[in-house]
Amino acid sequence: MLFLILSIICSVAVGVIFKITRNYNCNPFQIIAFNYVVAIALCYFIFSPDMAQVTSEAPWNIYLAIGILLPVVFQFLVLSIKHMGIVKTDAAQRLSLFIPILAAWLLFDEEFNSYKIIGLITGFIALLLILNKPSSNVQSRWVFPTVVLIGFGLIDILFKQIALYTALPYTTSLFIVFDIALAISLFIVVYQSVVKKARIEYKNLLFGILTGIFNFGNILFYLKAHKVFFENPSTVFASMNVGVIVLGTFVGVFFFKEKLSKLNFLGVFLALIAITFIVYSQFYL
Repeated sequence: MLFLILSIICSVAVGVIFKITRNYNCNPFQIIAFNYVVAIALCYFIFSPDMAQVTSEAPWNIYLAIGILLPVVFQFLVLSIKHMGIVKTDAAQRLSLFIPILAAWLLFDEEFNSYKIIGLITGFIALLLILNKPSSNVQSRWVFPTVVLIGFGLIDILFKQIALYTALPYTTSLFIVFDIALAISLFIVVYQSVVKKARIEYKNLLFGILTGIFNFGNILFYLKAHKVFFENPSTVFASMNVGVIVLGTFVGVFFFKEKLSKLNFLGVFLALIAITFIVYSQFYL
């Protein structure tokens, strides 16, 4: 349970860091780039990926797709936290689990039971309520959490495809994806430096290091939690998603004083119910 709690804390901490960066006029692309430098270093020293095993037969098209999506969606995550807050962004990110579920239904003809259907309908209603804009919040930009939801949903689908490629350890594939994401991020940073004359600043380096530590910690502890609860993966899946929404809501409302309407709170509550139904449906396939 400790690993699961640590994974939840690390996930919410990333949102907290980007919330704080608003006060320092930071460059999110530099933060994202430095984040991947740290993630790659930690991945190398902790997982010891053997690159000699990597061949041309590896799913490079999937690696490339994820490597491009990660920094791009990460940028929208930053914008969503900035304009919509931690609560709505975390909820949208966790509700992205419905994208791979819908893909399994529409593309792979997976059978749906009543629990999964109820969960999807409830999740859709929850999303509409969560993204509902209080009239006092003129800075709301619903498109940002929507892209976060769709983006992380697509990333989840692609990561599941990588998991099916058993010729390489999952952590080695993760290391390759981080390398590609870093290359894309560095390209953007160099473009900004050369064309827009954006300076590399130490504050972005500091926040990037913190983001990289917590971002990698989220992955590391989540994988360790799955090893501990290997007989009950649904428990880890449910606890992670519910835990992030609950802790994110607590932090957003009580520490950052984010304003939520009654409909927003109802949406968060329905999101928890939706996830519960989705997990419960796994036992009745």
